[in-house]
Amino acid sequence: MFGCAISPVAKNSKCSIAEARRALRGLYRRAFAHFGPLHWWPGETPFEICVGAILTQNTAWTNVEKAIAVLRRKNLLTVEAMRRARLDHLARAIRSSGYYNQKARKLKTFCDHVAKAHDGRLEKLLALPPARLRAELLALNGIGPETADSIVLYAAGQPIFVIDAYTRRILARMGLTPEEIDYAELQDLFHRCFPPDAPFYNEFHAQIVYLGKEFCRRREPRCGDCPAALRRAAGAID
Repeated sequence: MFGCAISPVAKNSKCSIAEARRALRGLYRRAFAHFGPLHWWPGETPFEICVGAILTQNTAWTNVEKAIAVLRRKNLLTVEAMRRARLDHLARAIRSSGYYNQKARKLKTFCDHVAKAHDGRLEKLLALPPARLRAELLALNGIGPETADSIVLYAAGQPIFVIDAYTRRILARMGLTPEEIDYAELQDLFHRCFPPDAPFYNEFHAQIVYLGKEFCRRREPRCGDCPAALRRAAGAID
């Protein structure tokens, strides 16, 4: 098992901050060498990125892409168009994303907030200081930390590290943290290991997503083919 109890990163961590930084750098280098730059998050506009962040809750990204294609075809990918659309009409358009009635209400709530609090201008919302932006998003029904942080990082371009199931799984299998670690605690680990840098956070999270999807699967992980070789990454000193 990797790690020690010296200068713990957090109460549930298994290593020191220096060890965690070294291990995460090793993970990033190995993943990047395999995948190259990934240009994540997919989306043609900041609003589309926001919509995708909400729709991707509890579903695969391929299902989100189908829903966004329908929204684009129906000319619903603007704040005002989505706000004016009938709820049942919007729900049918995003049916492929699953939980479509709930997600339609979440999208309506988001668009209503932009309209009422920011004159319908998404750019005004995204221009807020990151802490205030995150707080506003978290105050909206149906938006949790991962969704809020995805909007802050990918739509607003502000440096905050997004934590998801892939991140938890990969770091747990590296022996760095337990998989049930608190969201804020795991996020704090990345923030303490690396200076605020939105493009780097963006790219690192993308590498984690692709590594998790293609190799570090929840069931039947492809450990023998893993380009990051998680145990080697955990002990990396280069």
